[in-house]
Amino acid sequence: MGPMTAHDPVELRSIAIDVATAAAERILAKRAELSGHGDLRQFATTKSSAEDPVTIVDTLAEDFIADRLSALRPADGIIGEEGSERASESGVSWVVDPIDGTVNFLYGLPEYAVSIGAAVDGEVLAGAVVNVPRGAVYSAALGHGATVEVDGRVRTLRCTAADDPALALVATGFSYSSHWRAQQAELLTRLLPRVRDIRRMGAAALDFCRVAEGTVDAFYEHGLHCWDFAAGSLIARESGAVVHTPRLSTPGSAGEAVSVAAGPLAAGWAQLMESVDGLRPLKR
Repeated sequence: MGPMTAHDPVELRSIAIDVATAAAERILAKRAELSGHGDLRQFATTKSSAEDPVTIVDTLAEDFIADRLSALRPADGIIGEEGSERASESGVSWVVDPIDGTVNFLYGLPEYAVSIGAAVDGEVLAGAVVNVPRGAVYSAALGHGATVEVDGRVRTLRCTAADDPALALVATGFSYSSHWRAQQAELLTRLLPRVRDIRRMGAAALDFCRVAEGTVDAFYEHGLHCWDFAAGSLIARESGAVVHTPRLSTPGSAGEAVSVAAGPLAAGWAQLMESVDGLRPLKR
């Protein structure tokens, strides 16, 4: 495999789609199996706090994704939310969130996703985000646009033409840290009177995709990890949104802000976020 092929965004996008779609099918099947044994919450353990569950399915899905990527591209690196990690020999690293929106998954809310991005030197070249219960496959390749496929129909993604922050529908999310949640609540009280409304849907990767498809106008959140935003940020950017994220190497514990807005809205949105002190990192 030559260097151009190794880093071809279109090829990497195809792999991300195939692996994410296959993982989504297994997640649905495993969820149905576990549901037959009662409340899914009995299968959860904890991660960073009592509110952050890691399910059996999370771990199984990441293992499947890591194994599939290793078989397809053995020289590539892997960074996974549930602990999968391998150094890259090719220059390509896959950034994986096996289930973004684990709490939604546990409670049966149809808003959780598989997210897989491919990055080289800290730049995301390709990505796929699959809304597992809805079967929507969002994807993008750098310089080649973004699409969503549902029931075999493919549509090019374009963010909205909204340009007034006061009329913007804004998505956000909250940390599992009670200390950070208090700061996020304070920011919310400053921002909410200045926009049309706020939505909290529970899966950051899908929030990026919502901006990309135009069902929300902007999205912000603090303290995201690279696997939360790698694929989704490219999908939003390729749809015409203006995206600001930390470096992939920046840990979520730094509390830095992610901010995404439809292209025409971006300048006004940035001014609004500055005015409510919404772009500085959260205090540790």
